[in-house]
Amino acid sequence: MDTIVLDADRRLHGPYTLGAALLDRLVPEALDRWPDLVAAHDIEIRVAAPHLEIPVRRRSLADSLPRAQRILIPGARRTLRIANGLAEFVRDHLGRSGPLTLTVDNLDEADPTDTELAEVLGRRLDPGLLRLVRGRSVPGTGPLRADFDRFRDEGFHHAMAEAGLEALRGMAYESDPEGWRRLVERVAGALEAIEREDEARALYDRARRESTDPKHRATIAYGTAMLLVRHHDPAQRDAEQALAWINEAVALTSLLPDPRVRAFHLGFDLNGKALVEVRRGRRDAALALVQEAIDLAEQDLRGEHPVHRLVLYANRAQLMAMAGRTQEALADYAIAIGADPGYPDYYLDRGSLLHKLGEYDHALADFEAVIRLSPPFPEAYYNRAEVRFATGDLDGARADLDHTLELDPEFAPAYVNRSGLHAAAGAYDLARQDVERGLALDPRSPHLMCVLGQVEAAEGRQAEAMAAFDAALDLDPDLVAAWASRGALAFESGDHAAALSDLTRALKLAETAELLFNRALVHRAAGRAEEAAQDLLRAAELAPDDPDIARELARA
Repeated sequence: MDTIVLDADRRLHGPYTLGAALLDRLVPEALDRWPDLVAAHDIEIRVAAPHLEIPVRRRSLADSLPRAQRILIPGARRTLRIANGLAEFVRDHLGRSGPLTLTVDNLDEADPTDTELAEVLGRRLDPGLLRLVRGRSVPGTGPLRADFDRFRDEGFHHAMAEAGLEALRGMAYESDPEGWRRLVERVAGALEAIEREDEARALYDRARRESTDPKHRATIAYGTAMLLVRHHDPAQRDAEQALAWINEAVALTSLLPDPRVRAFHLGFDLNGKALVEVRRGRRDAALALVQEAIDLAEQDLRGEHPVHRLVLYANRAQLMAMAGRTQEALADYAIAIGADPGYPDYYLDRGSLLHKLGEYDHALADFEAVIRLSPPFPEAYYNRAEVRFATGDLDGARADLDHTLELDPEFAPAYVNRSGLHAAAGAYDLARQDVERGLALDPRSPHLMCVLGQVEAAEGRQAEAMAAFDAALDLDPDLVAAWASRGALAFESGDHAAALSDLTRALKLAETAELLFNRALVHRAAGRAEEAAQDLLRAAELAPDDPDIARELARA
């Protein structure tokens, strides 16, 4: 087994100091012997080690634009996708070249990108293939790397926050007003992305005390509004206060004299105001604001800011979908995707809408486009699992949920769905394990509480099952599965009145053949033959080929 020692100290090279050093060892050999392996992970390699010259297979529109037009800043979770892609590259490389012992010095001094990468490598790679060893701790004392353009473009929010705050401490506004304003905007945005909103708000307030530049003041007013509607703690959100701040931004950018500059910045702020209005429950107002932003862009921004325009169309698509205007939503998603076919996120959004519409083949194609275009994307596998489940491919759904949780063990919704699959298959021990893991992440998940009730009922613990169903309904009074499961439990215990009440409540929320069939059985057991027959007749209308319904109708 080969052995190498690498230094992860972020003061050497910033984000992915460890990742780039490891790629420096592996990529040249892969380019020479297995170029397909490099091609399969070109995005991840370029993000972590931009100095390496490799063929580019996957590109998005932003890659060819001036930096000022690259307005889509990656979210904080993107680095997990990069880490998983790098882990798969390392796994497949070592599977061909042989096992490796990697000793990592200064892991405690690593940037969060490398800490995350080391965790993913340790979790996903067999120790017989990659043995990770913590090495010496001899941290350097040099300055932090300050490649702020790279930090912004790649979504290296921790590095932007740390190095940016350090730079701002030694930087007077008067010495470089434009540079100071740009750095404040970037650092505050990074702080918000990593859930340090109080520090971001303090920086916005400081900027307001320092600067009288209208465009900058509009930008920080916008940032304050977004902080107030997107705060990671729902209790800290305040849509009304956000409205006051976004209106200030709109007022300022409306007065910008250059029509092209005004169209971009005002359109940006109108789009932000639309989000505020959505949070205030005013979707029609939000749609009108996005339309106004689109009109500005189409009138005054022809030939530039294509990403800005496609974002507006995608946002209008989301609002159209909320309003039930699905064909218009699909048309807008087609515009956004057509403008940048290499950007994966809007395939994910369109696929989710297609899934809701029952267009499973098209939804599957969109989710597989995400998988093809992006580094490993947990949401794409999770969504594909839902389509596979809906089309009866339970094994495929289970495999996708397994992979979702391999990529991100903290993806709580995947525990909900996988535990349900386990329960339906009678694998109650596995279902309980997933429920417990999921509840550790999301203790107030009504769906997990419902599956827990189903597990308890299957194992004969009726009191515990009833308590779990009650807890699920306390959290979500419209959870059909909980009403149905509680009704079934009441029926099994001989409480026909309670069973009828719960199943009737479930049917008011969602009329299905299965619920009607179950209620018919309760009616029959309670001596209500006519009501049972009515439920069976309606169930047969909904599911005319169901043999169980046909059998019970014949008995009736």
